Amino acid sequence: MTSAAPAKTQYEAVIGLETHCQLSTNTKIFSNSSTEFGSDPNTHIDPVCMGLPGTLPVLNQTVLEYAVKAGLALNCQIAPYSKFDRKQYFYPDLPKNYQISQYDLPIAEHGWLEIELEEDGNLVRKRIGITRLHMEEDAGKLVHGGSDRLSGSTYSLVDYNRAGVPLVEIVSEPDLRSGAEAAEYARELRRIMRYLGVSDGNMQEGSLRCDVNISVRPVGSDTFGTKVEIKNMNSFNAIERAINYEIERQIAAIETGDRIVQETRLWEEGAQRTISMRVKEGSSDYRYFPEPDLGPIQVSNEQLGQWKSELPELPAHKRHRYEEELGLSSYDARVLTDDRAIADYFEATLAAGAPAKQAANWIMGDISGYLNNEKKTISELPLTPASLAEMIDLIEDNTISTKIAKDILPELLVQGGSAKALVESKGLVQVSDPKVIEEAIAQVMADHPDELEKYRGGKTKLLGFFVGQVMKRTGGRADPKLTNQLLAKMLQG
Repeated sequence: MTSAAPAKTQYEAVIGLETHCQLSTNTKIFSNSSTEFGSDPNTHIDPVCMGLPGTLPVLNQTVLEYAVKAGLALNCQIAPYSKFDRKQYFYPDLPKNYQISQYDLPIAEHGWLEIELEEDGNLVRKRIGITRLHMEEDAGKLVHGGSDRLSGSTYSLVDYNRAGVPLVEIVSEPDLRSGAEAAEYARELRRIMRYLGVSDGNMQEGSLRCDVNISVRPVGSDTFGTKVEIKNMNSFNAIERAINYEIERQIAAIETGDRIVQETRLWEEGAQRTISMRVKEGSSDYRYFPEPDLGPIQVSNEQLGQWKSELPELPAHKRHRYEEELGLSSYDARVLTDDRAIADYFEATLAAGAPAKQAANWIMGDISGYLNNEKKTISELPLTPASLAEMIDLIEDNTISTKIAKDILPELLVQGGSAKALVESKGLVQVSDPKVIEEAIAQVMADHPDELEKYRGGKTKLLGFFVGQVMKRTGGRADPKLTNQLLAKMLQG
């Protein structure tokens, strides 16, 4: 008698994200150099960000405001007392050989954000914990790959424009379990930062950078596996793919008895794999100590209340409200709230009297298609929310058909103006008089006796042909619903 094969071990991933968001201030965190992106190398530098002797940092007050607002939006506890620290490490793009950051007393801790995912056709909401949010300065940028023609050796150049640019680092709890969850967490974090107006979240420009910490363990285990960090991901899709690859790599290593080491790995987009970069440092390697040139940070209750009152309605709350109060689907709510400017346009259209579903359909459909094709934002659109609401109202009261609306929309998108005035100037008012439509139907039937005979002989699919002919005869202005009703009656004789 043979014994049953042992059950195959099932594994789960334990994932946390460390996200750096560049704050959208005009000047750097401790000096007055510009933070403008894309300028010539080393044109936005000064003695402070270059770490020259005798210079002293001064905290940019807008950085503190943006950091506190970000912490509040992430449901964090704002520290009444926090401080800056020196994080020691030596690298060519760090002129001072230390980074001013926050270590044991960050500005915000113990928060959360909500993500939404589709799983098996159902909407699943999950709360992801936020361990901490702290302020720090960015380092410069190394440009590799140059070659000296005389010696043949390679070299690197350093651009210090980014040195001293203000960042907030947001560290999640290890609550994520898949690449899809991690990517959606990063998307939601960017939505929140953009809604607040504290960061543009542009990953291509480095304004949003995510490092992933990931380990795997048997399902049901409370013990963490060996953690690996992944860097160099410049899109949400890359985050998802890198995590999925690393989960499979670590499981395969465990199954074959290989040892997983705590290390930093890079994501190779071309090869779709992670590769080892270096053994991971611990916090003791950075030799943190309090920054002696900056005093402690104290946020008063009055200041905290003021900044809290200035927060906008955030994406998750909007999604819930659109579903519960406006009756929109979860899909519609997510699309409309993805960008604050689109949500504002939608709500302005509702305020002008448009029904929610019809406004959502036009914005998500024809208008979004136009914006994508023209590479424009909704803020640049000549068509105002009031004019869109007016056009929808013309459809609702049967003044024009949906087809006529689609015909005039391109002109409204380009030139703006009143939908009603445009309809009147072009003589496009919908024909809803049954006698006028009956006359058009009678003429069409007289002009197409063969098709009429075939229809009455059982080829009822020809109804669409007759509808088209009536529309053609009326210049597309016949009421479609009434036309179909009258046609069905008259074609039967």
